[in-house]
Amino acid sequence: MTDWTTSPQVERILSAYPDKKSAVMPLLYVAMTEYGYLTDEAIQKVARLVGMTSVQVSSVATFYTMYKRQPVGTYLVSVCTSISCGLLGAKGVLDSIADEAGVPPGETDDAGQVSVEHVECIGACGGAPALQVNYELIEGVTPDQGRALVQWLRSATPPLINGDEMQALFGGQRSFDWGPPDPTGAVGPVPALEGLGSTGEAP
Repeated sequence: MTDWTTSPQVERILSAYPDKKSAVMPLLYVAMTEYGYLTDEAIQKVARLVGMTSVQVSSVATFYTMYKRQPVGTYLVSVCTSISCGLLGAKGVLDSIADEAGVPPGETDDAGQVSVEHVECIGACGGAPALQVNYELIEGVTPDQGRALVQWLRSATPPLINGDEMQALFGGQRSFDWGPPDPTGAVGPVPALEGLGSTGEAP
């Protein structure tokens, strides 16, 4: 197995910052694409790359909820429960997704396929209730659509999670016109960020 810490991708990230410590956040995402979550080994390797202690890097990784310190499923379903989504039925959406997945929020099913969580505002108040799968957005979701989404993830096992596709299949009212279709998406439960190895393109 190639050492990811010496990859051209990591070198590009480090060279983009005058102070290597500033690269800690994108490097944590790269580590998550390698390990699936932030293991102690991943934390230690990032710390060495940026010249920080493991404790300092761990303090970043535990402060931001999008950095996962425990394994998550292939598909991370994040339901917004902030005020706008909450007022428009997010609890029902979350409950139906958790019921269909067979796990309470914060847990992963036994197959390691679907994780469910509730999250704070994801910036789609006008399209509430909203959720994300591997950080790809779906707006205007009903409880029945949430249940169908989990069924689809399990049966279709899509290798790429694309927001436009999911919106067409399971979404409703959008907060605004998203613009031209985007063929890219997330290849795992890490934000699809160009240059971090976490994006793919639909065929």
